Amino acid sequence: MFDLPVKSLMEPKKLVLLAPETTVAEAAKRMATKNTGATLVMENDTLIGIFTERDAVFRVLAKGLDAHATLLRQVMTPNPATLAPNTTYGHALLLMHERGFRHVPVVEGSRVLGIVAARNAMDPQLEEFVSEARRREHYREATT
Repeated sequence: MFDLPVKSLMEPKKLVLLAPETTVAEAAKRMATKNTGATLVMENDTLIGIFTERDAVFRVLAKGLDAHATLLRQVMTPNPATLAPNTTYGHALLLMHERGFRHVPVVEGSRVLGIVAARNAMDPQLEEFVSEARRREHYREATT
């Protein structure tokens, strides 16, 4: 898992790209629709920032800002760290741990390819755990 390139863990269908003039409320709706915890903020096909669920809580809600009036430009993390698509997931996790964030855009040159999250590390292990639990449940049912 940790030796896999980040490009193999990205979920392109979950990618949300929004303009900096988008309101936080609209961004939250789009993120919820795609079931993702982050959106990349783009201006003229250039990545200028990232806005995450944590930003919504700490930079908007906790400060009493109006999500319908606050623009992503005002509360995004500008110039986010990025990774190349062939970077290993282990390296991505180390970067996330050291820098204190959970989402990293994946870019090739200036082209945004996707986003990788710390959560991606849990998904394969969680799937394996659920599969094993189901196998054991079926075994108990068959032997009783």
